[in-house]
Amino acid sequence: MSFAAFLCGAKVTSETIRPWKDDLREKNYAPSTINACLAALNVFSCFCGWTDCRARFLKIQRRLFRDSRQELTRGECERLVAAAEATGDRALALLMETICSTSIRVSEVQYITVEAAKNGKTEIALKGKIRTILLPAKLCRKLLKFAARQKNASGAIFRAKSGKSMSRYQIWPKMKKLCARAGVDAGKAFPHNLRHLFATAFYRAYKDIVKLADVLGYSSIETTRIYLATSAAEHRRQLEQLKLVS
Repeated sequence: MSFAAFLCGAKVTSETIRPWKDDLREKNYAPSTINACLAALNVFSCFCGWTDCRARFLKIQRRLFRDSRQELTRGECERLVAAAEATGDRALALLMETICSTSIRVSEVQYITVEAAKNGKTEIALKGKIRTILLPAKLCRKLLKFAARQKNASGAIFRAKSGKSMSRYQIWPKMKKLCARAGVDAGKAFPHNLRHLFATAFYRAYKDIVKLADVLGYSSIETTRIYLATSAAEHRRQLEQLKLVS
């Protein structure tokens, strides 16, 4: 229910905002949805000069586990790569492997160059910071082989038909088209999930959140923790392993 409808003509005060927030909770709106409504109301109150009518947001505890319906697994990633290969889109297959094995963002694909593949590393400049990303040897061999087939002797390896670096708006639709063939839910097939898979695999292997933050390009460990939440199924297994119920 909108705030205006809830008021039924009553005056806007801090005392009328609180019952509306409680009403939204009773109607089982998601906490994030309620906070979004409160944020919109605060902006409107500020615009109207109602400085004493700011609503307090709900405090939401950090989620302990991810929604498995949105989590891309290693097996699903491999099936997407295989599906791209089967459809003849070698560029997309290699691009997905590159993002997944290096943790780069889609916006950083332009830094995967022939020169970088030869040197085994690339330097990425973003938001005033420069970070060095090492490229796995096997990936470098694949990248150089692909560049040679494309008769690309230098510069960016992954390019659109226009010659410019590929963007998420070109990559995402292509990934979606592979889902039926790969047997992967379309809700999981987006480029950032490949980066998420890298973060999950890296942390499970080395348990080093500080190094992971550096590799991902984050200055805050708190931001990196988002990638470390376990799936609901894994969290349930952990609870069962405690064996605290007789």
